Amino acid sequence: MMNDDFVEEYDALVIGGGIAGIESALTLADMGFNVLLVEKEPSIGGKMALLSKVFPTLDCASCISTPKMAAVYHHPNITLKVYSEVTEINKLGEGEFEAVIVEKPKYVDPQKCTACTLCEKACPVIVPDEYQFGLRGRKAIYIPFDIAVPKKAVLDIRNCILCGQCERVCPTGAINFLDTPKQYKVKTHSIIIATGFKLFNPLMKPEFKYGQFRNVITSMQMERLLSPTSPYGGILKPHDGGEPMKIAYFLCAGSRDLKLNYPLCSQVCCMYSIKQAQLILGALPLADVYIFYIDIRAFGKGYEEFYQQAKAMGVNFIKGQPSLFDEKEDGTIVVTYWDSNDNTFKVDEFDLVVLSVGLWPNGEIAKVFKNVKLETDEYGWIKVADPNRNPVKTSVEGVFVAGTASGPKDIPETIIEANAAAAQAASYILKYQKQG
Repeated sequence: MMNDDFVEEYDALVIGGGIAGIESALTLADMGFNVLLVEKEPSIGGKMALLSKVFPTLDCASCISTPKMAAVYHHPNITLKVYSEVTEINKLGEGEFEAVIVEKPKYVDPQKCTACTLCEKACPVIVPDEYQFGLRGRKAIYIPFDIAVPKKAVLDIRNCILCGQCERVCPTGAINFLDTPKQYKVKTHSIIIATGFKLFNPLMKPEFKYGQFRNVITSMQMERLLSPTSPYGGILKPHDGGEPMKIAYFLCAGSRDLKLNYPLCSQVCCMYSIKQAQLILGALPLADVYIFYIDIRAFGKGYEEFYQQAKAMGVNFIKGQPSLFDEKEDGTIVVTYWDSNDNTFKVDEFDLVVLSVGLWPNGEIAKVFKNVKLETDEYGWIKVADPNRNPVKTSVEGVFVAGTASGPKDIPETIIEANAAAAQAASYILKYQKQG
């Protein structure tokens, strides 16, 4: 159903429902502004909702994000549209934008869905679960994850076989196979871009053997193994389900790589790998963990102490990079690497190899600006006015950016920027209102 003529009006449009978008929306809403938050996935929370703990405090990640997710859902000044994308933005004048939003069909009426999961249990289709990064399957009709907000089922029509089992067991009649996309036009005085980042795809580096050797996984897959909602119920090898006793981390997978024309540091890989190493040793005290690195960049508050703590726990740090992989019949990964400590090539065997994948730009949002240009840098990150003096102002007046949409950063810096973006958006809105 297309509804181009109906126009909703908001003080601010926040694009992206990760921690940056959530924080920006809540800050503006608490100031009394009317906010529209648009998220392309079926749930808000972003990647932070999928983390186990945060560094360097090792606080529970979901304990931080879940209350904020719930606050967004229940805030009277926030309108939430999930499973929706902004497809076009035009600037009508100072303090006035028009945006086109397309809400994808969920094939489940969210007003009727009670999250009873009967439809999931009845569905015969199993496909890889993107929220578990392919470590286990999900059904064609599913609730994204345990702490999803909103906690409503979504039907993946691409993988549905139209057997009707979900429709037959749904106690509220929420299933609607005839659901269609809905398109809205909205007007807003200000926009905050909080579209986050993409994880580096290790398939771009065939030498890592990701996707070929089952015991080579990414750091986000390890993050899920370490989570209380682990798909395997613990840290297990995908190859045979055994506990890994010797684990290797390869830092800068997709960062600082001239062959990929991407020389940037992702800023968080060193610390999240050190965090995971500490959590692994807590769960598997007899395991040996090795971290292969170019440089350890422990630049934030408490980061150096966190690094020293990992060394004291027995994490092995090797300044060197892997150059060759091989796999034995039992799934053991044979690694040849250059050890800069004594300038020699060495060979070692590991039960599990974790690729510490970097943060890559998610700058596609710039393409939806039609009559004004939202500038990006040479790598695709949203370009800011001044990284030091004003890291949230973009090339378009009235459009601000928060979090990793403008470049790699950790969670504390992301939250600071989200509040800065909200403050500047509020100032811009008030200026427009006074002029109007």
